[in-house]
Amino acid sequence: MAAESGKIDPMHQFEIQTIWDPGFSIAGHPIVLTNSAVWMLAAAVALWAFMLLGMKRQVIPTRGQMLVENFTGFVTKLVDDNIGHGGRKYVPYIFSLFMFILFANLLGLLPLGLVGLHPFTFTSHFTVTGVLAIMSFSIVLIVGFWKHGLKFFSLFVPHGTPLWLIWLIPAIELVSFLVRPFSLGLRLFVAMIAGHILLKVLAGFVINAGNAGLIPGLGVGIPSFALMIGISALEVLVAGIQAYVFALLTSLYIHDAEHLH
Repeated sequence: MAAESGKIDPMHQFEIQTIWDPGFSIAGHPIVLTNSAVWMLAAAVALWAFMLLGMKRQVIPTRGQMLVENFTGFVTKLVDDNIGHGGRKYVPYIFSLFMFILFANLLGLLPLGLVGLHPFTFTSHFTVTGVLAIMSFSIVLIVGFWKHGLKFFSLFVPHGTPLWLIWLIPAIELVSFLVRPFSLGLRLFVAMIAGHILLKVLAGFVINAGNAGLIPGLGVGIPSFALMIGISALEVLVAGIQAYVFALLTSLYIHDAEHLH
């Protein structure tokens, strides 16, 4: 947050900051602990703690166990519906992907600034979402070539393609296929960064209107604060939707690799 001239920098919240520098490097690259890495670890620990709730396997399930089982059943149905035959082996990966993104998005929305701890949404960085997308795309390529060999290239020639378009359609399909990891990572990155920027801008309105006096505070500050509450609720919904979309598209891409259609 930049207080200069009463302005608030909405991009400051995405700045990567070094928390611990041990003073050594690997291949010329310094190894440091950043706020992004810390919140990745926090998301992993929170997810691990959440999954422990479902490990009791009691005959009469606790609320935590029911919650874990509901999420597991939800992702399993997602995989069954979109990958089909042979899709169950991908459930652990799709489930881990969905839950990790969901926890990452939700942790970044926690109002921890009230106690002096500023959450960091690492899914608002394309380097993170891009790596997740490349992981999914790599699985698609490995499965496709492992299962079908060179026949995997038939994916770029849709069934029923006219002979006179056989020179054009494969090129279009190939470009569309190669764009998938970029669009997959970009969609999550843009959705998260846009919402956080809007919330920071509204927070600036509230702070500056309050500092300007009673009338601006009532006329601008209160409506902006009310809008912040509504957008915060919307952001919680977006956090879940984006995790679902990422998992859904990954399932659809794996379906193509499994069945070539």
